[in-house]
Amino acid sequence: MVGKEQEEIEKELSNEYIALTYADYEAGLKAGKLLGLKCASCGGITCHPMPVCQWCSGRHLEKVELSGEGELRTFTIIRVASEGFEDDVPYIPCLVEIKEGPCIIGRLDIDVESATQGIIGKTVTLDGISTYNGDKFVSGEHVCPVFKIVGRE
Repeated sequence: MVGKEQEEIEKELSNEYIALTYADYEAGLKAGKLLGLKCASCGGITCHPMPVCQWCSGRHLEKVELSGEGELRTFTIIRVASEGFEDDVPYIPCLVEIKEGPCIIGRLDIDVESATQGIIGKTVTLDGISTYNGDKFVSGEHVCPVFKIVGRE
C-alpha cells in the first residue's frame, strides 16, 4: 500500500496539532452537533477537520460547536450514482455557507422535484445525518451532514 492511512497521519500530528479528528467530527454529527475549529491567530472558523486554519494556515486551533445554520450556495441532483452510492439515488449533494464563515458539503433534504434554482440562497439548518459506506477507497461507515430549508416542510 502506498502512503499512510488517515489514522496514522492523525496519530503523528495529534500530539501537537490535531484539535478535532475526523472521528470526532463524525461523532459530533451523530450527536446532532456540527463541530469546527477556531483559529487563535486570525479568529477564522475552519470546518471539516484540518491540521491548519483554512484562512491563515495557523496551527493553534480550538474545537468549537457551530450553529449548523447557513445559506444554500449550490446543489446538484445525483440520479446516476457512483460506486457505493447506488442505493441512495436520487440524492442532492449541496454546498452550505454556514453563518460562522466556512462552506460545508452535505446533503439537502428536499424532494428532488422541488429542487429548482429558486432554492439557492435560502436559509438552511442542520437536520441530521446521512450514513454511507462509500466505495472501495472509503473504509467502513461514515456520515455527512443533512440540511433542510428553514420554513419548508
